[in-house]
Amino acid sequence: MPEAQGSGSLPGVLAAIVRTKREELTALRRRGGALEKRAQAAPPPRDFRRAVAGSSDVAVIAECKRRSPGAGEIRPGLDAASLARSYEASGASALSVLTDSTYFGGTTDDLEAARAATSVPLLRKDFTLDPLHVVEARAAGADAVLLIVRILDDASLRSLREEAEALGLAALVEAHEAAEVRRALDSGARIVGINNRDLATFTTRLETTLELLAEVPEDVVVVSESGIRERGDVQRLGVAGVHAVLVGEALLRSPDPGAAAAALAGVARRGRDGC
Repeated sequence: MPEAQGSGSLPGVLAAIVRTKREELTALRRRGGALEKRAQAAPPPRDFRRAVAGSSDVAVIAECKRRSPGAGEIRPGLDAASLARSYEASGASALSVLTDSTYFGGTTDDLEAARAATSVPLLRKDFTLDPLHVVEARAAGADAVLLIVRILDDASLRSLREEAEALGLAALVEAHEAAEVRRALDSGARIVGINNRDLATFTTRLETTLELLAEVPEDVVVVSESGIRERGDVQRLGVAGVHAVLVGEALLRSPDPGAAAAALAGVARRGRDGC
């Protein structure tokens, strides 16, 4: 089974992000002992998997993000706590909080603020490469972490998922193509995110989720990521049996992100067998 490419073979921006994350680990390791203590003292994690798959409706995972390499500035002045409260009041089942500073303008402070302001589970959306990243997520109040298949080899993918689950966190394992979906499943993933955006070209096709859905067993939770812009998109995915959608830019560019999230919530989901 193939493993992930080395960072030198990744698409340009993604390779740069991975290099930055590895450089940041040196400083993070100096804080390792303190992070371990904070993680041990953190409140019990909320059940992310149940939040995104425990309803007959398509769950909305609403995102807190200031900018991105592909889209530039999106909502630079956002207040994480206020935005999180608005999303929860609008029917979001979970939140995704970008904590990368260099490329996305976020910090773990945003995660902590959102956690304090809401009762729904939080995904720490970042580029998880090392067990200490998982500990850091737990210490900051995350309930789930993102694992991107493309940037991890098979051994790391499995060990990081196991590390997350040992700490009580869910792991959203993200893939973009069939081979990556298979690697995600082989790693033991119970929640698979299908990214509709090709990180090499930044093109986005909602059909990516629909085409890859058949690769995922029915007992595995499927989250469709990127390119969801309107209620019709959620309905299309719900008919196919997708459990949840992760939506960022479409909400954050709206004058009222909470209202935009409410417009996507409450869409019925069919079972994968069409029922």
